[in-house]
Amino acid sequence: MTTPTTFWRLAGVSYVQYVNKASSTLRMALREPAKSKAVAQETFAYNRSQWTEGAQGPKTMVGKFSK
Repeated sequence: MTTPTTFWRLAGVSYVQYVNKASSTLRMALREPAKSKAVAQETFAYNRSQWTEGAQGPKTMVGKFSK
């Protein structure tokens, strides 16, 4: 008996990579004005802070991932 595997894993990508590509493709297929609204939601930002000895340090804005 073989182990079942999803098609994105067989393609050699992670689930997150698959979802990002699929959602990006869907956004590009939309018509205006839905396309503009969806593309605007694609950008992200979040706050990051360092915790030391149980206390939260200053927050810094993160706008993109680094490798």
